[in-house]
Amino acid sequence: MAKNWLFTVFYQSKMQNQNKVITIGEILWDVFPEGKKAGGSSMNVALNLHKQSIESSFISAVGDDDNGKELLSFLAGNHFSTDLIQTHQELPTSTVVVQLDEQHQATYTIKQPVAWDAIKITDKNITAIKEADALVYCSLTCREEESKKTILELLTHAKTKIFDINLRAPFYTKELIGELLAKADILKINEDEIVWVKESFGLTGNTDEQLLKQLSSRFDIEIICLTLGDKGACVLKDGKLFKHAGYKVQVADTVGAGDAFLATFIACYLQGYPMETTLDNACKVGAFVASQPGANPDYNKKIYHMALG
Repeated sequence: MAKNWLFTVFYQSKMQNQNKVITIGEILWDVFPEGKKAGGSSMNVALNLHKQSIESSFISAVGDDDNGKELLSFLAGNHFSTDLIQTHQELPTSTVVVQLDEQHQATYTIKQPVAWDAIKITDKNITAIKEADALVYCSLTCREEESKKTILELLTHAKTKIFDINLRAPFYTKELIGELLAKADILKINEDEIVWVKESFGLTGNTDEQLLKQLSSRFDIEIICLTLGDKGACVLKDGKLFKHAGYKVQVADTVGAGDAFLATFIACYLQGYPMETTLDNACKVGAFVASQPGANPDYNKKIYHMALG
């Protein structure tokens, strides 16, 4: 049996002013066989940023129903503001059926249409984006025209645009992904998604480094994070590839692990940490979330502990 040991991640702000990040996208209930858990990639990123002392806000929509009220109560219970979450009078709150395979990898059945398919542009949203350091967006939220139009408008006001590609079949096309990639300053993509992108956009690289450099050049993306599951992750920045082998954990499920990785990456990046430290911290917190059930396990906002083995 492998030796168990404990790691700790510390976050100490290096900047005089508090960083601010806005995420826009899905808020929902992940429905597991044993019950439902609050989730949605965009909400997960916002909550993880909040836990890591980054001032974060979340633009989305719930239905005027019990599921929506419970989600707003869940966020309030985590001391997270719901000021930018709209309530839709006709469309229901989103639910997603989650199925886990033998390796605890998740697949999703995502109902449509739901409240976050119709996020409206508001002056309040625009002001929040202008005051923030970054806006995080994803492709899934663009499956319906109203939310897509809102996201594209808000991106014109963002200082730094972070694209979590988040491919969920059948809710994307080459044309949509190309349009969203062209807006990004920072991209987060996983090992399955990079295969689709390679085939769809005719990339010819045979290694991760070659593919990321071609993708960066093709769409003028400054930083690309490629997550590789239990094989860790790598980051391309300024033409240099940074690699991390990841941390081995007993996986409960993979739901939200990539979101935790991205949030930690953003938190460290905005605070000016070296890329090696940023990548290490992101892998640690992503692994911790994978070791816990659901997308939003509790952890102390200053220190994260996890037994490795």
